[in-house]
Amino acid sequence: MRKKISVCMATYNGEKYIKEQLDSILSQLHEEDEIIISDDHSSDNTLEIIKALNDIRIKIFVNELGKGYSKNFENSIAHSSGDVVFLSDQDDVWMPNKVQTMIEELESADVVISDALITDEDLRVTLGSHFKLHGTRNGFLNNWLKTRYIGACMAFNKNILKKIMPFPNNPKLCAHDYWIANVSEFYYNVKLVDQPLIKYRRHGSNASTGGEKSKNSLYHKLKVRIYTFAKLLSRI
Repeated sequence: MRKKISVCMATYNGEKYIKEQLDSILSQLHEEDEIIISDDHSSDNTLEIIKALNDIRIKIFVNELGKGYSKNFENSIAHSSGDVVFLSDQDDVWMPNKVQTMIEELESADVVISDALITDEDLRVTLGSHFKLHGTRNGFLNNWLKTRYIGACMAFNKNILKKIMPFPNNPKLCAHDYWIANVSEFYYNVKLVDQPLIKYRRHGSNASTGGEKSKNSLYHKLKVRIYTFAKLLSRI
């Protein structure tokens, strides 16, 4: 029997791309699956566009955990009920084989992370493979020092939620994808899928850096790593 899938998405003023993204996801889901959308008080037509799809698999929740994309994702995951959780940004496009490929890989891993094809806002390929561009590798030390994992490329079995949730209180020191990457590598079996399974749209309004070079100071980087490691140890 196929596992139930929860696609967890955080939205905020995403009217420009949200329909295209949801269409690419819904076409791959079964009727028992769900898309959990946590909206961070959008002021545009994001919610109206989502509701107009009139799909019972889509469930919308308002983010009351705290402003920002990390808490928004935490709120989405907290409302999920699937056996497998996929993370999704509001502005990408999923490849047609993403769900099936990731589900198959999760048979032998707790967490799988796929490559992504980096594009511009019109989905024209720009930098190509994220893995090749950044030399993405698995392993705890690699990802604690400098993770290249993209949250929107992650899928995991629900058993890891007991270590992930709740997220650390300070998202400025531990963003959601950095936290999930480190918990996964520290406690679980992680597998990389060397195949781009999303078109990773980069434009002027992206909420995250998407693995680009950090502009933070050395002091801040040290604080992030010490804070995250302390939080990891607290989940033993």
